[in-house]
Amino acid sequence: MPEYAALTWDEPGSKLYETGVDHGVLYPMGESGYGTGVAWNGLTTVTETPSGAEATKLYADNIKYLEIRSAEEFGGTIEAYTYPDEWAECDGSANIAPGIIAGQQERKVFGLCYRTILGNDIDLDKHGYKLHIVYGCTASPSERSYATVNDSPEAITFSWEFSSVTVPLADHKPVSCLTIDSTKTDDTKLKTLEAILYGSTTAAARLPLPAEVISTLTGK
Repeated sequence: MPEYAALTWDEPGSKLYETGVDHGVLYPMGESGYGTGVAWNGLTTVTETPSGAEATKLYADNIKYLEIRSAEEFGGTIEAYTYPDEWAECDGSANIAPGIIAGQQERKVFGLCYRTILGNDIDLDKHGYKLHIVYGCTASPSERSYATVNDSPEAITFSWEFSSVTVPLADHKPVSCLTIDSTKTDDTKLKTLEAILYGSTTAAARLPLPAEVISTLTGK
């Protein structure tokens, strides 16, 4: 006879939470794929907003026969106090000459990587983190509000909505986003992946496609 155990709740170390966002990296699309990654300082918020997967109900024999769902899409919002120079082309701007920027230009495709903190009731914010890797993004124009300096000064927060186009993933549906949990992956292999994403003394930061991410973390 198989042995079973009763369910328990709120065991020490099982109260997980997720917070924060840091280690943002932008990978603008180049002529032959994603270009060199650049650090995104001042990143304050990345809001992931999946959409689609809407149900279509089918009826037959006077009953609900089947329910099928539309394709799911991935997009979201990026908020920051500042942005790297390389973001200009992704935001529909072009550098005409030093200090001169023209708007309403073609918007370059980009990839994005950022990290969120994974905590629990024992380790708190030191428990681990999640890496979020996003592919095939394009940004929409955003509103910018400039206000006079007063007795309650605030820095301008820039905000952009983005959508994405999926990339292939073997044996699965195409994806726009991969999430890696540091508490469930091999530490050495994860450091190898981070050296690819963030760069090292021997190689520039670059964005690996899903097949390479999986191969790096699993050895397959």
